[in-house]
Amino acid sequence: MFQELRNQYREFIYESFQVEETSKQYTVTYHFRINELSFFPQVIVEKEQIKNKNIDREFLDYLFFQYGLFDLMNYYKLTCSPKIIIKPMKINEEQCEFFKKILYHGLGEYFYKNGIDLTYQDFVEFEVDSECEYSNHMMDGDFSGNLIPVGGGKDSVVTLELLKDYHSDNKVFMLERNLYPKNQAGYDSIQVAGYQEEDIVIFKNNLDLELLELNKKGYLNGHIPFSACLSMASFLMAYLTNKKYIVLSNEASANEGNVKGTKINHQYSKSYEYERDFREYTKKYLTDKIEYFSLLRCLNEYEIVQEFIKHKEYLSVFRSCNRGTKENIWCNHCSKCLYVYIMLYPHLKEEEMKQVFSNEMLDDDSLKEIFQALVLEDVDKPFECVGEKSEINYSLQKALKLKSENLPYLLKQYKEKYHPSIVSSKEIEKYFNNQHFIPSEYLEILRRNS
Repeated sequence: MFQELRNQYREFIYESFQVEETSKQYTVTYHFRINELSFFPQVIVEKEQIKNKNIDREFLDYLFFQYGLFDLMNYYKLTCSPKIIIKPMKINEEQCEFFKKILYHGLGEYFYKNGIDLTYQDFVEFEVDSECEYSNHMMDGDFSGNLIPVGGGKDSVVTLELLKDYHSDNKVFMLERNLYPKNQAGYDSIQVAGYQEEDIVIFKNNLDLELLELNKKGYLNGHIPFSACLSMASFLMAYLTNKKYIVLSNEASANEGNVKGTKINHQYSKSYEYERDFREYTKKYLTDKIEYFSLLRCLNEYEIVQEFIKHKEYLSVFRSCNRGTKENIWCNHCSKCLYVYIMLYPHLKEEEMKQVFSNEMLDDDSLKEIFQALVLEDVDKPFECVGEKSEINYSLQKALKLKSENLPYLLKQYKEKYHPSIVSSKEIEKYFNNQHFIPSEYLEILRRNS
């Protein structure tokens, strides 16, 4: 099917984008085309949340155009066409290479699950068919404070708490999509952190519903690097709200891939490599007045859990389960649920675990295969946002030391049959990743809290 679609649909075309401005909002309509297939997704930004009094409309339009270069991934994956044609505005060869790299590595899971084998060189060619060029990258105004993207999981909760002393200078960022339910866990976490409705900055992205119909007809589908779309959306909103820093909550563990011996990484757009590339791109082609970095990059997942459990007021509201998003629940049957359960298990009392999860997952034999994928080195790591296997094994080994009797089924199996190598506490609890872009004043916050 892949080769048939790729042969039939040779060109993916970014035809246009149109910005309609009213007294209340900006509405941006994009046009992407693949042969006879046309898509018209929209972006909506409400003006009441805009704080920048010196908006350069030409620059803002350029940012909206740039967002389209990220958003096109949602539609490109239908056919994986060998050529992408950019018509609205000019980008140079280096910019094309930046987007090609995002596509190739960000779609790694998509390639793997669809059985697609393409080299980087043969994957896709970019062609720019436009005489419209934006060249003025200077902006007026002072940028200060933080824009904090919140997803509703433990990581963004930790960032909110670490930056609580900057509360008055913070805005919280949410990306809303029409095909997905409201992120109730995100809003609940924001409320627990003490933020009001006026502190929330929302970027609305209405995907074209034709996408779902084509998926039903057999066009290709799969994971895209959503966090890359989020990075550009947050950059655009940082400009509109005068924020200097976009503070992500991506940890060092996001750098680890899922399939041994490859670079396939479900979390590629949360990795240090992507963060570095995006920072370089925005500084060179957008502006250096806005800085994108992850506050948790020097920490591993185990250390983040240690910070999270200091704030138990979030236990009843935080969520990380994608399957349970519609009902705002933990499904208790997926790899993400089991992973978070394992990481919290040694640190919370039984009644606290029940406050979060409705099922004792380590006592559920139906989760055996997922459990093995999380802990065994010779099994592919689940395609989810989960930590490194060494951290998971360390958490289980710590649980065994604390709870030696009446072990739940999976933990008993782990003790008696898996025999994983012992992970040292120094390797996990004293971990510090030097590859980060954290400003010195924020690094000091982390050191004070460690």
